[in-house]
Order: sequence, then C-alpha cells, then structure tokens
Amino acid sequence: MAAVSRLTRQLSEERASLLATEAIELAKSGKLEDAANRLKEAAVLAHDNVDVQAAFIALHDGQSTSPLIDLCRRYAQYHNDRAGDDAVAYLRSPEARNLSSGAALECLKLVLEEPPTKLSIAQDAIVSELSRAHLQIRQYLAKQLIESTTEFFENMFARGDESANILRSVVLEVKLWPNEDVRFRIEADLFVLFIAKLMESGHDYDGRALKGITLLLLADTARLYQHIDEDAFDALLTSLDFRLPADVRGQATLVITKFMEVAELEAQKYLSNFVTTQVAKAKVEALIISFSAAAQLFPVASVIMAQLFLTQGFLQSLVPILEQKFTGQAVHDSFLMLVNAACVDGACRKAIQEHCATFLSHKVSNGSGRQPQMAATVLAKLRTANVRGAGGAEQTANDNVSDLVDLFQKSLVEDHDEKNISDSIEGLAYTSLRPEVKGQIANDPKLIKALLSALEQNPASPEITIGGLSIVSNLTHYQPNLSEEQKKMSHLKAYANASKPALEVSKAEGDAHVEKRCTALVKAGVTATLIKINKTPSSATQQLTDKILLSLTRNKSDRGTIAQQGAVRLLVSHCQIREQSMQQKSLPATSPSSSTSKSSPAKVSTDAAHALARILISLNPQHVFPSGTTPHITSAVPPLASLLKVPSSDGPALTDTGPRDLLPVFESLLALTNLASASQDVANAIIRSSFSDLEDLLLSSSHQLVRRATVELICNLVAFPNGIVLYADGSSRALERLRILVAMADVDDEKTRSAAGGALAMLTEYEEVRKSMVEDSDKLGRTVEVVLEMVGDKDLGLKHRGFAVLSNLLGSERGRGEAVKKICCGRDGVEKVKMALRDVGEQAVLEVGIEVLKTLMGKA
Repeated sequence: MAAVSRLTRQLSEERASLLATEAIELAKSGKLEDAANRLKEAAVLAHDNVDVQAAFIALHDGQSTSPLIDLCRRYAQYHNDRAGDDAVAYLRSPEARNLSSGAALECLKLVLEEPPTKLSIAQDAIVSELSRAHLQIRQYLAKQLIESTTEFFENMFARGDESANILRSVVLEVKLWPNEDVRFRIEADLFVLFIAKLMESGHDYDGRALKGITLLLLADTARLYQHIDEDAFDALLTSLDFRLPADVRGQATLVITKFMEVAELEAQKYLSNFVTTQVAKAKVEALIISFSAAAQLFPVASVIMAQLFLTQGFLQSLVPILEQKFTGQAVHDSFLMLVNAACVDGACRKAIQEHCATFLSHKVSNGSGRQPQMAATVLAKLRTANVRGAGGAEQTANDNVSDLVDLFQKSLVEDHDEKNISDSIEGLAYTSLRPEVKGQIANDPKLIKALLSALEQNPASPEITIGGLSIVSNLTHYQPNLSEEQKKMSHLKAYANASKPALEVSKAEGDAHVEKRCTALVKAGVTATLIKINKTPSSATQQLTDKILLSLTRNKSDRGTIAQQGAVRLLVSHCQIREQSMQQKSLPATSPSSSTSKSSPAKVSTDAAHALARILISLNPQHVFPSGTTPHITSAVPPLASLLKVPSSDGPALTDTGPRDLLPVFESLLALTNLASASQDVANAIIRSSFSDLEDLLLSSSHQLVRRATVELICNLVAFPNGIVLYADGSSRALERLRILVAMADVDDEKTRSAAGGALAMLTEYEEVRKSMVEDSDKLGRTVEVVLEMVGDKDLGLKHRGFAVLSNLLGSERGRGEAVKKICCGRDGVEKVKMALRDVGEQAVLEVGIEVLKTLMGKA
C-alpha cells in the first residue's frame, strides 16, 4: 500500500513538473491565460513541487516586465485614475508595439471585470486601443458575444462610445467567427440591442446608440432594416429634436434616409402616423418633436413631407393656436424651422405666404432669440421666389427686401451666437440673388468683414460655410456672354415651358459692377479666407471656392493680389484632387468598391484650372513659383493641359448654352505659353502632356484666337531640344507638323503668321529640318511662296523671320540649297527680296536680307 502511494505521488510530481514546463512555454509565447491554467492544474497535483514554485515565480516576473499590466491593475483594482491615463498614453506610444497579445488580454480582463461606473473615461480608450491592435483581443470579444450577447453588450456599451463601436467592428470582421450563420445572428442581436438603447427613456446615450445602428445598417442594409418596426422608427424620429446635438440628429437622419430607400411604403406610413399623432396631441413637447422631425426630413423626403404640410386645415388652424396658446420660445423656434425647410416646395411656399406672412412679419419685429433671423430668412425665400399671394398677384422685385438685409447685417455684425449667424447667412444667401442687394452688401465694408470673419471662425459649420460661400459666389457671378443665336434659343425654351422670357439683365449685373464687387472682396481679404476654410474642404466647399476664384481672377489688376495671398497653392491642390477623382472614375470595376466609385464619381469641375490659368497669364512664373518652394512650377502644367482636352464623349456634345466654351482653352494656352519660357523642365512637361492636343487644336479649331495662341505656344516649345525633335526626327509625322507650321504662316491673322514664322526660323537652323522641307517635293514650291510672302510683309518682325527662314533653306547642304534657289528664282524671288529691302531701316534685318539677295544672285 505504501509503495502504491509513493508511486502515485511520484507520478503527480512528474505530471506537475511537465505542466509547469508547459506553463513557462505558453507564457513565453504570450498565452498568459493558458499558462495560468496549466499552473493551477500543476498546483493541485503538487503545490510544493520545486518546478511548480519556480514556474509561479517565472510567470509572475514575466508579467511584471509589462508596465501596462501594472498600470491596468492599479487602475482597475485600486481605481487609480492617474494610472488609467498613463495606460492610455502607453497604448498610444511606440512602446505599445512590444506588448504581447497575452499581456494585452490580461489588461483587457482587468478592466472588463470592474463595473464601468467605478472607472474613469480612460477605460473606453484602453478597451478600444487594445482591441484595434490585437487580433487575439477581438477573438476574445467575439467569443464573449457568442456566449452571452446581451450581458457582454451591456458591459461594453456602458464603457464609452469607442468600446460600443468596437462591437460593431468585431461583428463585421468575418475571420473572427466560426461561420456566417453565427455572425449574422450576433449582428442582428447587436442591432436590436442598439435600437433598444435608443428607445430607453432619456437621451443620454442617443449618439452612442445611433452610431452603432448607423454603421451596422450601412454595412448590411438588406438584412437589418427588417428589425426597424414602427416603435423603433418613432424613436429615430424623436432623435431629430432640434434641441439635441447636431451629431445625434445627423445620425438619426442618415438611418431614416437609408431605411426609406429600402422600405419606402413602411417609412411613409410610419412618418405620417408619427407626425399626425404628435400634432393631434396638441402638447408643447409633442409639437416640438413633430416640427423638428418634419423640418429635418423635408430635404430628404420632400414629397411626403409636403403632403403632410399641405393637409387641409393644418396651417390655417395651427398658426392661431401658436399665437394664442403655445407661446413658448422652443415651440415657435421649431415651427419656424419647419416653415423654413418647407420653402423648398413651391406649393408649400404659397401656403406659407397665405397663412403665415403676418406671423412671420411679427416675429421679425418682436421675436426672441434667433426667431427674427429665422422669420426673416423665410420671408427672404418667399420674396426672392416670386410667390403669388392669396389674391393671385405675383410678388416681384417691388417687394422690398432691404429691411430684411438690414436685419441680417445687424445680426452678422453685432451677434456672436453661431445659430443666429447661421440664420443670417442663410437669409443673405437668398437675398443676395437680387442685383440691388449685391451692391448693398459689396458697399458695406463692415458687413463684408463680418461675413469673412464668420466663415473663418466657423469652419466646422456647413450651414455657415456653404451659406457664406454662396453669398460670395452671388456677389462675384458674371452673367454669361450669349450669342444672338443662344439668346433666341433661350426665348424659345421659355415659351416652350409656358413661362415668360427672361427679363433684360439689370444694370447692376453688368460686368463693370461685378468687377467692382470682386475688387472690393479681394481688398477685404477674401482669398485668405478661402484658403483658411479649404484646409479640410468638402466637395461643395471646394466647388464654390473654385467658382469664386474664377470670377475674382477675371479682372487682370486683381490677379497679383490674389496670387500674393496664396491662391496658386490652393488652386493647384484642388486641381490635384480633381485629377485623382478623374482617375478613380476611369478605374475598371474589379471590386464592389471600385464599381461603386465608378458609378457615382465625385463631381468635378474645371474652374480651379481655369482660375489658375488666368493668374499665370499675367504674372512672371518665376515669381509665382520661387525656386525651392512647393508647389513646383511643373505642378501647374497638368491642370492647364486638362483644359485643352476635348470633353469626354460620354457627356453631351453641346451644353445648355451652346457648343464647347473655348475661353478656358484660350486662356490655358496663354498661361502655358508664359510657363514654357520659364525653363526646359516646364517645356518638357508641356510637350509630354499637351502636344497631341495642340496638334488637334490646329487641325480642328477655326477660332482665330485659339489658333493663334496654339501657334505661339508651339513657337516657345521649339526653343528647347525636346520641341525641336518633334520636327527634326525625319519621320512622316515630323514632316506633317512642318507642313502645318507653313500653313499657319500663310493665314490672314498677322500674329499667327508671326508666331509660325518664328518657329520656322528656329527650326530651319537645323539641317534635319531643312532636309525634310526641301526634299518634300510636292510642297516645296508652296513653302517657298509662303516664305517669300513673309519676306514681303509690311510687319518688320515678320519680314525678319521670313529672311531668316529663307536664308536657312538656301544654306541647306548637299545641293538642297540650290534646289531652293532655283524655285525662288522661278517665282521672281530676286525682285521680291529687292522690293522687301527697300523700306528696311533696321540693321539686323537688313544684313540678313542682303545675304539672302547675294545668295539668290550667286554672289554669296
């Protein structure tokens, strides 16, 4: 019996030693939880075993090597908030890369085992940082969700926004789950739990719950939208209360919009029931919530909202009740927000004019808080939209908006409340469509200063940013220059649409007035403001900025100031963003994401490139792009080159105002010509990106100015080796290019002839070029005739170019010069050269001409 006992003890000791060794190995690989389990099992077998004791010490020492574990232990178990902050700092430092997954899991468990209410906000950052960095952590979270979904959700949700968001990330990471069925089940459970949180009383965690709902719904709309019933939809609508934070309302709007896309009928039914029920309650809170929801959803569901708004008796009975019974500021604020949003619909505007005009006018004069600005904004929309009143009379420009502008001006200059500023800017955005208001604003330096200040101080407010830029855009908008044919088409379209033809443009909209307004804005520093609000631009901000700068750069005298204030860097960056968007559009649809980007590409325009072109026409490129600074001068070439390209064939051949607008093409050519003289690098960049487009323009364009500018650019490019090679490589393409230049030297426009002559004068200095031209027997005779016409031109510069070309051709090697001489003499060249020299007084021209004459007469 004793022998059996000794044997059993010996086996236990051996087993314990083996488990201790395994524990140490597991600890070394970072699997601390498994290591601890092995040691517990070993201790049960032989707690006093030497190997087991050594393993306990080794494991404890190994854990102590991670400072994070010690910090998390002090934070979680002893509620040391400073240790929690230090743990967050450690996780966000480079040292965190050395943290093993086992130690990370140990830290996570220390935090999650403590009730959320006993820990500071640092717990949220610790959980999220650990989860993002370690796959093993996310695997652990997925396992916990499978074992106890609701309990673990409550634990994580209570710790903060990031911890709740980690759950959404985990459920969408496919590789963490045993199969899709399990993942889909947990995903649906989480979605329902987030909705339940939203439906709980109070709004303490609306933002957190809505973020989870939004992200899950966007990721798996088809599967999850079915879990949104009418109660859940009502909770979403309640989250549109204007008194809640903007991010909460934004998330709720996004979820509702997505739900309406896939369940339109149910959404309309739920929405109609909600608004009708809330209004019928005739209680302050119910009215505020229903008005807020309707106002928020008008832009995304205007049809159904307009139907509800125009319900017979709604406005007629509501306005008197608001004036007599519900006089609180919040309910009136929400109603004003509703009528403001409803102005998007024509029928709603008419109803507002008929039933709310007196109420609105009263609020302008007697409202509290932001009510005067909101009411004035609604009146501005009604008056600028030419709404017909109850008597059928149409409101016209006779409806004075100057009193409204004065209110907006006063609020913008004197008020510093963001909401009031937003309302005033929205009102000005509508009233500034009127010509007389544009002048009123532009002539008020205080108002312009206040507007620019509001834009700079509220870059995160889209209402202020877009509204303010819209005002500036209205002030700087030039009327399009229409041909007589286009004017006739405009009248025909108006008759076809049963509307009156557009009235003659107001004198205040004339180019001189617009230019004056643009100059006033430039002097006020609008360019600097545009640069500040474009540090993180949205698509709408960028497009409005580019449009404004295009108008500002129309006046040549303002271009220097605009460039000095930094517009070039901004425009180049916008052009680069545009180029990236165009590249994404052209990507093949090889994946769902690329397919999406191709089917709905970001909207881009050429305004930035065109504005850049205008600046670079008037200024020295070396001053605009100093050496050693960014952007480099060559970065201006791609956007300018893009203006030369023929519009994409997938778009309409003609725009609403006629055929292709050649002004951007012409001004881009002028800018490229200016740039081409800067350096060989720039010239090479232009040749690479644009030369084929220049050839297309010469062959296809009949516009004299475009053709002239193209030839002038080519003349600058052939001053550099890469430009010369295009004409001197002996190919048939090079010969065709030379023929085109000769043809351009024979057109009616003197400046085009001069540029072509200059290019030929430089090119014919090279024997390879002379050889191609002289051996082109079919065209040589015509070439000589054109050159003799240049020699006989009245313009001294063109005459000089002609003499230079003729001298170069006559000097061609291997008898080719004799062939040219023979043709010249056959076309009375000697007499023509003599006649051309008679009135030449400039020594340089005279010398070249005499040499040509001597050669022709055999006296060279």
